Amino acid sequence: MNIPSDLLYTKDHEWVKIEGDIATIGITDFAQQELGDIVFVEVETMGETLEQEEVFGSVEAVKTVSDLFMPVSGEVMEFNSAIEADPELVNRDPYGEGWMVKVKLTDPDNREGLLDAAAYGDLIG
Repeated sequence: MNIPSDLLYTKDHEWVKIEGDIATIGITDFAQQELGDIVFVEVETMGETLEQEEVFGSVEAVKTVSDLFMPVSGEVMEFNSAIEADPELVNRDPYGEGWMVKVKLTDPDNREGLLDAAAYGDLIG
């Protein structure tokens, strides 16, 4: 199981990389394995400011649909158009080319509720 140490994680299996006041968000390697082959990613919250833990989109796999939850509060600024054309990028490279959204943080210092790699590893066993 791949759990990069330079990222933060949620109990809902999203990851977040914070650089200044911008956060890049995706789902974890564990999540994409649990979901199986991803066929569609939907984000209808472009330009909206959302609070931490609000739903910002959904991931559709062959057998299920799963909501995506904001790990941080902020405005959804960018959607990864590459996963629109090739949603399996999320399966192949969840921490790289398979990122989902970029968010302008409302409070760049608020990391409440986020887990480091060790804590996330403990969570998923």
